[in-house]
Amino acid sequence: MEDCNGHDQDAPLPVGQRYEHGRIVPHLTVEQRVARGKAARREVPREAHSSFSPSSGRHDPVDLLERQATSRLPELVPIRYGRMLISPFTFYRGAALVMASDLAAGPRSGITTQLGGDAHLMNFGAFGSPERQLVFGINDFDETLPGPWEWDVKRLAASFAIAGRDDGYSTKERRTVLMATVGAYRRTMREFAAVNNLTVWYAHLDIDQAYLELQGQLDHASRKRAQASIAKARARDSTQAYNKLTHVVDGERRIISDPPLIQPVEELVDGTQLDEVIAWIRDMLGGYRRTLQSDRRELLEDFRFVDLARKVVGVGSVGTRAWIVLLLGRDQNDPLFLQVKEAQASVLEEFLEPSRHSSAGARVVHGQHLMQETSDIFLGHQRVLAPDGVERDFYVRQLRDWKGSALVESMTPPTMALYGRLCGWTLARAHARSGDRVAIASYLGSGDTFDRAITQFSESYADQNERDYGALVRAEREGRITAQRGL
Repeated sequence: MEDCNGHDQDAPLPVGQRYEHGRIVPHLTVEQRVARGKAARREVPREAHSSFSPSSGRHDPVDLLERQATSRLPELVPIRYGRMLISPFTFYRGAALVMASDLAAGPRSGITTQLGGDAHLMNFGAFGSPERQLVFGINDFDETLPGPWEWDVKRLAASFAIAGRDDGYSTKERRTVLMATVGAYRRTMREFAAVNNLTVWYAHLDIDQAYLELQGQLDHASRKRAQASIAKARARDSTQAYNKLTHVVDGERRIISDPPLIQPVEELVDGTQLDEVIAWIRDMLGGYRRTLQSDRRELLEDFRFVDLARKVVGVGSVGTRAWIVLLLGRDQNDPLFLQVKEAQASVLEEFLEPSRHSSAGARVVHGQHLMQETSDIFLGHQRVLAPDGVERDFYVRQLRDWKGSALVESMTPPTMALYGRLCGWTLARAHARSGDRVAIASYLGSGDTFDRAITQFSESYADQNERDYGALVRAEREGRITAQRGL
């Protein structure tokens, strides 16, 4: 039996060896793993991560974005630019490729883990577990790939520096937030390095419990906002989407048109083409079912296809092909909304090794299963020949399943510091599940040297991000790009 990397998992491995990110590596003792981390620290001191200076051959950020646009739907690319031009922070959200290029030119610890690849603070949030608990975790894996663990930490920390500037925080306030975020990552990794494997695997962050522990540190307004966010997340499910996104047409529910953000399939194609697209999505869903766990495949079989629409999502993802599919179960009051999202090559693959997975969709699903404590029960993938004659990769999940995100713009500095600790803990847990947590903890050490280095890096990178944002502003003013705002 081969895994998605093409390795024969039934073939016996030599004594003392194991699989790690598609490679056969030796089983090391704890002492050897500690030594590995200390050796990496000697090779690349923690202080080496503190600086960011653009290289002389640094790519033009607008060039990189334009290059990404060539694989996307051209009519949607102006929406992406419009969203990125709202602020330096929204620019950063869409500029994962730009930062990947910058990180590739910097120091590397040499210790690999599964990266989220785009671990900014808005890609963390709430979602529902199969046990119907509201949990907190990373919720975007489009760019996931094995790589240097510190790349995710830098992407996360810089996002807090940039968001803090957007919110008008002082330098001192931003420093407090950054030290809290990176410090939480370091301490959590050291805690996970000291416990057994199953303890790490079962670790989770229940939002209700976290709120109880943190509410004493929140002021009254922040507590009210947190309670409202938790309640809103629990209300975001297929039923809520069904009531908001559909209406009755000739006795049957249909997805409401809201162009260009939501467009039912019949607005995009007609006649024979319409039949072909619907047949394609049915075939795609049929193949995707085979990637699900058997009991979940049986559950999905109880739903029937009703309608299909294209939906614009996110910031960095805008322009990739994304569909929402309406399914109904026992009756008209039993909806299931699935999101079918195109998976392209990770932005990291240009600077690291290419994915060893059979498809980009398989890469995304593997990374999500590995880094999340629990994943959507309908998470799966499929490679298909699309109606335009191009073979494309997709992954599928529920459109909404108790999903919620932080209201960053309304956070006070103390609240953002608390949120940073949650994100730092969560990222450490994800990395501890997929990488050598003992070596990483050994590299980090017990003091705050690494925390201070990343804090300094984040402020320097926030400066660069502002310059890059300004480059995109100029590109629009000079007519190099076209942006569609307000969408």
